[in-house]
Amino acid sequence: MAYQIVVFAENRPGRLEKITGVLAEAGINIRAITIASSDRFGVVKLLVDRPDEALEKLKNAGLSASLQEVLAVPMEDRPGGLHRVLQVLASRGINVEDAYGFVEESGKRAILVVEVEDIKGAESLLRKVGLPPIGDEELYTL
Repeated sequence: MAYQIVVFAENRPGRLEKITGVLAEAGINIRAITIASSDRFGVVKLLVDRPDEALEKLKNAGLSASLQEVLAVPMEDRPGGLHRVLQVLASRGINVEDAYGFVEESGKRAILVVEVEDIKGAESLLRKVGLPPIGDEELYTL
């Protein structure tokens, strides 16, 4: 399994810089980031190389942060790669609540980070069809 850091923050200048500053100061590497915001608040989701330490540092800095379990699904970096993963999940009625991705190596492999309600069920299904999610040790060293 893998974990992402979720930070709830006011949507104002300097908030994102504070988050990244805390992590930089601790020597924690951000592997991927996504931000969803409204007029007043935002949710920042980060994949980092040391999530437990990152959570502690962010909380100690007064930020509202938590760990969330996610699936990190490797897929081919080609047209239809993402569709294949989503097709498998949809075929079993698994709803993707949130997702983001990044390319590990252009033309070869991309990683889809997925939030689903039934992590274990989705992981089992993906393994059965030859799309095994990667574990935290591999993910955090990409």
